[in-house]
Amino acid sequence: MNRFSEVTPRKGTRSVKWDLVKQMYEDEEVLPMWVADMDFQAPEAIVQAVQNRVEHGIFGYTWPDDKVKAEIKDWLHTRHQWSIESPWITYSPGVIPSLHMIIQSLTDIADHVLIQTPVYPPFYSVVRNHGRHIVKNQLQYENGEYTIDFEDFEKKIKDHNVSMFILCNPHNPVGRVWTKDELNKMLEICLKHDVTIVSDEIHADLIYKDHKHIPIASLSEDAAKQTITCLSPTKTFNLAGLQASYVVTPDAEKRKRMDKQFQNQGMMMLNTLGLTALEAAYEHGEEWLEELLDTLQQNRDYVEKRIHEETDKINVIRAEGTYLLWLDCRGLQMSHEEIKTFMKEQAKVGLNDGASFGEEGEGFMRINIAAPFSIVEDGVSRILQAVHTLK
Repeated sequence: MNRFSEVTPRKGTRSVKWDLVKQMYEDEEVLPMWVADMDFQAPEAIVQAVQNRVEHGIFGYTWPDDKVKAEIKDWLHTRHQWSIESPWITYSPGVIPSLHMIIQSLTDIADHVLIQTPVYPPFYSVVRNHGRHIVKNQLQYENGEYTIDFEDFEKKIKDHNVSMFILCNPHNPVGRVWTKDELNKMLEICLKHDVTIVSDEIHADLIYKDHKHIPIASLSEDAAKQTITCLSPTKTFNLAGLQASYVVTPDAEKRKRMDKQFQNQGMMMLNTLGLTALEAAYEHGEEWLEELLDTLQQNRDYVEKRIHEETDKINVIRAEGTYLLWLDCRGLQMSHEEIKTFMKEQAKVGLNDGASFGEEGEGFMRINIAAPFSIVEDGVSRILQAVHTLK
């Protein structure tokens, strides 16, 4: 059996995705296709590396040596043609904690921070929770595609004296992989107005054919100095529960201020097994990743084809990256609350609420397709059967 077709039961493992179904959706029959982790086992090389480390039996304080840094550098160079230096790396338990540290260390209370909506919900909280103000550059949705309004992007920066821009690339939830031209235009504006760029690139390795991820910091020396990049193998290799990520900050002054904030919070060390998994992932995971990408592309194409052939009430936005599909459900002619209820009670599929990504997400839902085909097929069938019952 193909390793990406085998269904591994996850109930009873304290899985957020599977064991909180009743709490989230008030019905244990709901099929969870929401939170962004995969229903695939991690690569055997990672599992074996973690098992070998467990068998040692001592889990004292662990530090990332030069070999770990070398694996990170090699991965970024090989996969994304980005050459970084070892001192630029700061370790963190996750991208969200990193965003909190960056906001606190590189902006002041009452500063304005730009985000592009609809966007990953924590982008809102990491700004607001620290007394900063959100400025929205709403993505433009037309003919089933999202683009950037660059005129609005610059105007918002000027009008609100924006000090920081949080970029999401690939973009969650709309699935765009920003092109070199788009990245250069955003960079040019941020350099012009001295706006620090924080780039969340956690989905950087999950790119479909005919698209390419470009780290914005790799565009030029000026881009590198202006940018802080958040990365992790956890989305790529389904390691979220091991909590291992890192931040790449070429500018020494920015890095010094950010590292001090990490130190103040006692967050400068990875856990032993997370570090082991990170190293094994980057050293041995490439073949597994290529097979994963083929599987995700097949799942994406299946969902698109089947929904578009069987109903005109839901439109699947074509994802260029990530394993998350953005569904335009406005053709159902329901209020947003009615759409949520319909998916939960009639379709019995647990999706992400589009409005949680901002008011621009009303009428939309997000579905996770990183699962064996049998699960994806079941989820799509449930949705379409429910749609076909509508008068």
